[in-house]
Amino acid sequence: MHTLIVLASGFGLLAACLFIGRMVGLSLGAAALAFVPLWFVGTAINMWVGVTRAGYSIAEEFPIFLGLFSLPTVIALAIWWKHARS
Repeated sequence: MHTLIVLASGFGLLAACLFIGRMVGLSLGAAALAFVPLWFVGTAINMWVGVTRAGYSIAEEFPIFLGLFSLPTVIALAIWWKHARS
């Protein structure tokens, strides 16, 4: 359940980046690219908490980190790619 909440948070952060980016005059592509390092930091913090507080090993947490980071990032990069071409 925690994984789904974190994943939903990633998509929420992507939506917020797109919305705020448009409000300050960025293109959707630039706003989507701004999301990627923010989400990396967020998922890295989630992995750190899993290792230091929940007692998981890095080997157990890393595949979850990759999945959580990858799914919203792929969508963000698709938005960037679509808007970079137009």
